[in-house]
Amino acid sequence: MTKTLTLQTTRFEVRSIRIAGLKVIQRRPICDGRGYLERLFCNDELNPIIEKRRIVQVNRALTEKAGSVRGIHFQNPPYAEMKLVSCLRGEVFDVAVDLRKDSPTFLQSHAEVLTEANHKTFVIPEGFAHGYQTLTNNCELLYLHTAIYAPEAEAGLNALDPRLAITWPAPITERSVRDQQHAMLPLNSEECRYELPPLPDNANGYLRRSRFCSPVKCLPHQGRAQ
Repeated sequence: MTKTLTLQTTRFEVRSIRIAGLKVIQRRPICDGRGYLERLFCNDELNPIIEKRRIVQVNRALTEKAGSVRGIHFQNPPYAEMKLVSCLRGEVFDVAVDLRKDSPTFLQSHAEVLTEANHKTFVIPEGFAHGYQTLTNNCELLYLHTAIYAPEAEAGLNALDPRLAITWPAPITERSVRDQQHAMLPLNSEECRYELPPLPDNANGYLRRSRFCSPVKCLPHQGRAQ
């Protein structure tokens, strides 16, 4: 699949893909005999991508079982967000679905394989839904968000919706009850078109409640669904 180089800095290469707005950042770690130092994000270097947005929340997700599918999630305006998704451990099939009003690629999707070894970050802007399937056990993802979690604004697509026609690369082993209950899209495309809001001049940052997790005990779900 052809990717067009749109930005190159000391630590990052950014490439655009066939669906406008989606980008892939190739991180460029500095290596020596001890290992490497890797920059995951730099507001100055990635400013042409981030523009007026601000990273206001960082989340980490662990999925223990290979074949699990999370998503496909998004937030409605005024809490629409850009996500920067990286894999810290394992391997995932990461998917973005275009929900933008009047987009020529409406309801089309693009997937990237993110691994701890390939040092890629998938940039998913406002107007897209996001989900992924784990291809190995014990996958860890790191998310950078440009909007706070707003439960009243969250929504989702069904990962098995035939209108999306996503070919998941492995048999699905687990999905959350909530993800299974997402409705299939209506036959009329106009009923599910997403109204993309204008980019704000400045986004205020807030600290939301955290969902802490340990090998011993996890708190019940009380926040962002990944």
